[in-house]
Amino acid sequence: MNNLQLILASKSPRRQALVAGLSIPFSIELYEVEEDFEPSDLPQEIARKLAVKKAANYPKKLAENEVLLTADTLVFIDNKVLNKPTDEAEAFAMLKQICGKTHAVYTGVCLKSANKETSFSELSLVSCKNLSEDEIWYYIKNYKPMDKAGSYGIQDWFGYTAVEKIEGCYYNIMGLPLSKIYSELKTFTS
Repeated sequence: MNNLQLILASKSPRRQALVAGLSIPFSIELYEVEEDFEPSDLPQEIARKLAVKKAANYPKKLAENEVLLTADTLVFIDNKVLNKPTDEAEAFAMLKQICGKTHAVYTGVCLKSANKETSFSELSLVSCKNLSEDEIWYYIKNYKPMDKAGSYGIQDWFGYTAVEKIEGCYYNIMGLPLSKIYSELKTFTS
C-alpha cells in the first residue's frame, strides 16, 4: 500500500484517529450529505447504504492512487435506529433505553477508487448495565455525546462504567471496523 492515498470523508475525530493508526497516508475531505434513509430497511443495510450515498456524493474526481473511505455508524435496539441525538433530552432517552440491555452497533463502510468500489457493514453487540438517572445526566453534561450514534462513546466514561460485554470489533463501535477495512484496502493495491 506504498503509493495508496486514502481520503477519509468524515469530521469525526474518532474516525480520524482510527485511520491515523493504520499508518497509511490520508487526507480529510468534508462535504455535506443528507443522512436520510428508508426506515423499512434492515439496520445493516441502512448503515451500508448511507456510506455508499456519502461516497456517491464525493464532489471531486478520484486520482488513480486515491481511495475514498466513507462510513456511517448507527445503534439499533428494540427495532429502532438510534442516530445522533438532536438535544440533551433525546440523548437522555437513548441512554435510558440502552442501559440494562444489549444493543447492536452497525458501521457501514464504502471504499471507492477511480475504477473500483466495495461496501459492507460490520456488526458489534454491546451489553450495558443500568446507570442511574443522575449518572446518565452526569455523562451528558460532562462528555457531550451529541455527535455520537446512540448518544455514547465506547472509549469514554460511559464505556468505562456501563459497558459490561462486547461481541465483535471494538473499533467498529468507535466508528470504523479497522481490521476489515485494512483487508479490503489491500485489494485496491493488488
